[in-house]
Amino acid sequence: MPEPQSIQVNDDTRLIPIWSIVVASAAFLLVEYYFWIVFPRQQHHVTPLGLRVYLNLSWGLLAAVYFLMVGFVSKDAPRRSMSARFWMLICFVMPGGIGAVLYFLLRTPLVSTCAACGTHVQSDFHFCPQCNYQLTASCGTCFRTVRPTDQFCTNCGHELARDHMPARLHVLGE
Repeated sequence: MPEPQSIQVNDDTRLIPIWSIVVASAAFLLVEYYFWIVFPRQQHHVTPLGLRVYLNLSWGLLAAVYFLMVGFVSKDAPRRSMSARFWMLICFVMPGGIGAVLYFLLRTPLVSTCAACGTHVQSDFHFCPQCNYQLTASCGTCFRTVRPTDQFCTNCGHELARDHMPARLHVLGE
């Protein structure tokens, strides 16, 4: 078994745009300003310091995560051939993060293009539905995805050398 590669930074974290980080930071600071400066002047009694710190930080972080989620959806939806504006609106308008939950439940798989004909296909497809071009390596017996470097299928044990994978998939594995 080959050595596992070092863990890389998650590619999904790169989908959060800079504008979203700036807006989230500003939202956090505004919430903190309101709860530390404006709100205490309007109260007639003093809230215990521990409770104030907990509530201030939790509401600030909640506001920041809200805007980070909207930014993530703005970059992730187009990768999945979904309307970014529609899903950003849903995530922004629906209260309590319900829009984000709906987005993650209803989002479509990632979309890529066929190298032969340019058709948009789901990333989990093994063959292009338009031209029958083999997109990924798969077992010839059970048709499960395999790595190009595998000698045998991990699901059924079939010897993959007998499948005659296209040369481009052999090159990807080496």
